[in-house]
Amino acid sequence: MPLGYGVVSALKDKDSVSDPNSSILPVAAEVFEYDGEEYDVYAVPMPDGEVRELALVEKSRESSVFIDPADPDAGPIEWDGRWRSLEPVTGFAPQWGNFVEAWNTLDFPRMFGWTLFYALTTMVGSVVSSALVAYGFARFRFPFRGALFALLLATILLPPAVTLVPKYAVFLQMGWVGTYLPLIVPHFFANAFNVFLLRQYFLTIPKELEEAARIDGAGPIRTFLRVIVPQSIPALTAVSLFHFFYAWNDFFEPMLYLGGNRDLAPIGVGLSYFSGLYSTEPHLVMAATLLALALPLTIFFAAQRVFVRGIVISGVDK
Repeated sequence: MPLGYGVVSALKDKDSVSDPNSSILPVAAEVFEYDGEEYDVYAVPMPDGEVRELALVEKSRESSVFIDPADPDAGPIEWDGRWRSLEPVTGFAPQWGNFVEAWNTLDFPRMFGWTLFYALTTMVGSVVSSALVAYGFARFRFPFRGALFALLLATILLPPAVTLVPKYAVFLQMGWVGTYLPLIVPHFFANAFNVFLLRQYFLTIPKELEEAARIDGAGPIRTFLRVIVPQSIPALTAVSLFHFFYAWNDFFEPMLYLGGNRDLAPIGVGLSYFSGLYSTEPHLVMAATLLALALPLTIFFAAQRVFVRGIVISGVDK
């Protein structure tokens, strides 16, 4: 329902979207062009009880003149009554120009480029590093493995606000503030949530597959790449999508570390600027939001089959 409301609002004009009594659908008053001018069309009750849709060409308090849009050659039609009491005729009129205006105002190509760079780079770093760490916790035995894994999971409980100031101070001393480095580099050192998810999935893969690869002479890295990774496509896809959507919608950290540099702003920060400038025009804000949602929704539906696919393990008869 919120998405449907956003679509409908993005297709309305400014007057309709701000009118609480307007129709849910994007509608506009119908007009008829006559003698080079446009006239509003009203539902006019006739003496015989019929209601006709006529264009008002001459307004008067007690008597007005109309033209029938279906037969303008028939000439003017005089109607006795107060025209202000008539209901205007409306029709479905989506304002597709809202999307064009939002696209041109926000410079979407530049923001899409930076957002894709940020999302794809951090997605690769997060998935690769988390998969390697998860494989180590799932398959290798080393001292204090349980304690280290518990310590890793404990970082999930640490609120981001606690580390915000120390992280910013460190990145400021390193000269990284104002660039994408503070946003990208930390994701190459694994993530506790991703590690937990991938480790649990790796534990479901039979060890017989790895033993067979070891007999064939494969080492740990080759076994991971040739055995574990192909069997873990659903989990890796889920982790990739989770991180991609997180990075695509990320707002606070880019706003903080990029220092308000609009030339480097991703889509989330750009939408906040746009919303502040056009707060009185919600139809344009909704149009810009839908443009920003287009790519993530397309990716999600394209990868949905892999994302929801169950675990399929073949080749082992236990």
